[in-house]
Amino acid sequence: MDIEKQIKNLGISKNKIFYQEPMKKHTTFQIGGPAEYLILVEEIEELKRILQVAKQKEIPVTIMGNGSNVLVLDKGIKGITLMIKIEKIEFQEKNEQTEMIVGAGEKLGKLAQLAKKQQLTGLEELSGIPGTIGGAVKMNAGAHGKEIKDLVKAVKCLDYEGKEKIFSKEELQFDYRTSIFKKQKYIITQVVLELKKGKKEEIKAKMEEYATYRKEKQPIEFPSAGSTFKRGNGFITAKLIEEAGLKGCRIGDAEVSTKHSGFIINRGTATAQDVLELIKKVQDTIYEKFQKQIELEIEIIGEKEIKRKE
Repeated sequence: MDIEKQIKNLGISKNKIFYQEPMKKHTTFQIGGPAEYLILVEEIEELKRILQVAKQKEIPVTIMGNGSNVLVLDKGIKGITLMIKIEKIEFQEKNEQTEMIVGAGEKLGKLAQLAKKQQLTGLEELSGIPGTIGGAVKMNAGAHGKEIKDLVKAVKCLDYEGKEKIFSKEELQFDYRTSIFKKQKYIITQVVLELKKGKKEEIKAKMEEYATYRKEKQPIEFPSAGSTFKRGNGFITAKLIEEAGLKGCRIGDAEVSTKHSGFIINRGTATAQDVLELIKKVQDTIYEKFQKQIELEIEIIGEKEIKRKE
């Protein structure tokens, strides 16, 4: 009760604080048990105050963006879950390039649309990714041969003590679907992107082309966390899954998409356990048939079930 009282006294609007909130309402997979405390964070000062309480009370803190690219387990999330909704967009001209300074909670699709209006090119390939810029930087999101690392100039963040730090591009340790933020505990608050001048019609045409590709090739009509598995080292994971005859394979309401076998979709009432069992089945089958280990692209968050011996 003491913790609830302290959270109430943080000066955050009541409609941004939830108790025992089902995370299926806040994830693109539409799966997930309750978050003990869920707070939608719109201001950096709010974030600092929350981190202070969490440190004092030794409460675990979980950070999320838009709830894409994650599978929240059925038991839910202990402690405080923060969904970063910090919004800000500024443009600054710098020689041949334009810097786009954005809050970590801004969605990639919105940024791509605004860049198009400003006749700035660079975000077209990433415009269909349904996440925030903060989440995209954390995992070095990519599509159509472009990764977010190609555009990032600097990132502002907080450590879990609430201290601010700025990372230059060189310090971010970008690699395939990873960055320093996968290895060290920082919370991204702001990102500086470098974009180039382009022609509005060309930018628009590219964005439309990628949107059409996504609609035709990806199962966007069903809830999912995006691409479930990482690209293999020297092989295409989705191709192996298809060759193994796993397209359409189903456990409960979790299914390997018949449209794109790199995606596991929720056909209605899938649980996290359904998804985990299907992931294991896919990984085991691919190893048995091809001796290839396939890794997850999605992040698994929450309390694991403790299996008791009978």
